[in-house]
Amino acid sequence: MRKIIVLSMITLDGVMQAPGGPKEDTSGGFEYGGWTEPYGDEVFGNVVQKELKENADYLLGRKTFEIWENYWPNHADFWPGINEGTKYVFSNTRKDSDWKNSVFIKSVTDIRELKNLPAGRHGSKGTDIHVWGSSQLIQLLLKNDLVDELRLKIFPLTLGKGKKLFDKGPLPAAFTLTESTITTTGVIIAYYKRAGDVKTGTVGE
Repeated sequence: MRKIIVLSMITLDGVMQAPGGPKEDTSGGFEYGGWTEPYGDEVFGNVVQKELKENADYLLGRKTFEIWENYWPNHADFWPGINEGTKYVFSNTRKDSDWKNSVFIKSVTDIRELKNLPAGRHGSKGTDIHVWGSSQLIQLLLKNDLVDELRLKIFPLTLGKGKKLFDKGPLPAAFTLTESTITTTGVIIAYYKRAGDVKTGTVGE
């Protein structure tokens, strides 16, 4: 079974909207686009480059896809994988695109089937599915227990408003920390793997 891996840059209060630039996503009157820029360093850059070079297919929400389909086809030198990999787009309104290797799906059942299909990009089973951006889609995945791993980059600031990673009732779930590092600018990079049900108890017993 293929893993669905969510890769997100978030603030301390969970905001993930428009990390890359002022014009990336201004919906809802969001004014802080590009909030990650002051925190870049060599450590962060190396982690991102490693992630971009991984063999993967991609699962994207419609809004993220529409931002990306006008940008990444012209920037293949920075991220070749996003053009060559299969992009599964969760949408009830879009059915096609000129961006190559784009496939449109519209239900949770479709997503479950993707986890059991041979990889679209490499023709072999085992290629994981990466989710970037796509806040509403991630919330749907969490609600239906379809996230196998979380790769979070947690930035040392709060924004108070904006699209958030954990919103609208994610399913209670436990995760295990598998890898972590802290950049010179205070960004916590933490990878988590799904680890069964939530366990409870009384402290001190």
